[in-house]
Amino acid sequence: MDYFKRFLCGLTSIFLAECVPGPWSVFKGVSREKATGLAALAGGLAESAFSPLFWVVAILFFALLYTASRHRNNFLRVFLFWIPTLTVSVFCIAFVTLYAYLFMRFRQP
Repeated sequence: MDYFKRFLCGLTSIFLAECVPGPWSVFKGVSREKATGLAALAGGLAESAFSPLFWVVAILFFALLYTASRHRNNFLRVFLFWIPTLTVSVFCIAFVTLYAYLFMRFRQP
């Protein structure tokens, strides 16, 4: 179970680090891009994943979530760990699945 908690902490912290510091970092270069549609957004997501700020925020989120997962009080553990990690993980996995579906469905031959 501890491995599963670590995996959820890591997955959630990466997704939160991508979204929380500000969507402006992802959408900042969209107006200057020559690509249209989802291709412009994918470039911004890939660019932000290589920034040091992304990894610092991801490590901080991981530490906070992992600490909350080890809390002795069940109510606080559910409120501070299980609800945020499952919500963010399901939402972001659904977003990635939607992106992959749209890419496969509307790609140019």
